[in-house]
Amino acid sequence: MTPTEPATRRVPVHGLTLTVAEAGPEDGPLTVLLHGFPETWWSWRHQIGPLAEAGLRVVAPDQRGYGQSSRPEGIAAYHLDRLAGDVIGLADALGRDRVRLVGHDWGGLVAWWVAARHPDRLERLAILNAPHPDVFGAYARRHPSQALRSFYVGLFQIPGLPEALLRAGDCAALRRALTGSSRPGTFSANDLDLYAAAWRRPGAITAMLNWYRALRLHRDPAPGPIRPPVLVLWGERDTALERGLAAESLKLCAEGAVRYFPAATHWLQHEEPDAVSAALIGFLTASGETRGATNQA
Repeated sequence: MTPTEPATRRVPVHGLTLTVAEAGPEDGPLTVLLHGFPETWWSWRHQIGPLAEAGLRVVAPDQRGYGQSSRPEGIAAYHLDRLAGDVIGLADALGRDRVRLVGHDWGGLVAWWVAARHPDRLERLAILNAPHPDVFGAYARRHPSQALRSFYVGLFQIPGLPEALLRAGDCAALRRALTGSSRPGTFSANDLDLYAAAWRRPGAITAMLNWYRALRLHRDPAPGPIRPPVLVLWGERDTALERGLAAESLKLCAEGAVRYFPAATHWLQHEEPDAVSAALIGFLTASGETRGATNQA
């Protein structure tokens, strides 16, 4: 097996087991890639090889509740503090003190929170189409258009009904959620079948929804600005999240930059794989500052 072909294994973390895909030199800087809803580590299939070839030790987990990782019961098990703790626990299990972290969608929220709560463990932070957790609520209250885009979060709070809707027809609604909000051809039939196999696992959809349900649990705000350098990559045709969330999130960063992709949707790393990989490699392997840069692709 070459270093750029991901191998999968199961890693014990905080009493759970996370399935991870990993590639790259074992002594390379640890770079953790966090997927979002409703994906798995497969979300990063286009980036794992290029990042590994750039000398990074790439680890992409199925986060708790997803894929072949453990699915603890109860909403509290999916509190943002616990999700962020999984990342630190994974680094500990791999024997690493410092991490370079990349997150998309819900994985981005977790990545923001790791940076907020464990800044000394992070070297660099890259975010794809995900707002800082402390930004979203206030932004949605000021921008009714964003509140309308987020109506599904309220639907997901209802016990039982969302599970039934998402399971129906071999997870037809989840399949449509991906294909209907992305550019044509972004997700192949094989991609959708791989995801559907994960969604059909016992308890999987409830666990995935519990990430949203845990949003109503109390959470203290971040203790201060994000200290590690931050790069935000943002597809502007995102049907769920407005472009303004990127700029608002950067206001909470000591050092950050944003790059907009006008032709891309929420599924940026799938639609612009080469550009995303190049941007991540440039940022994750750099030593200089990122402050203040804004551009478009």
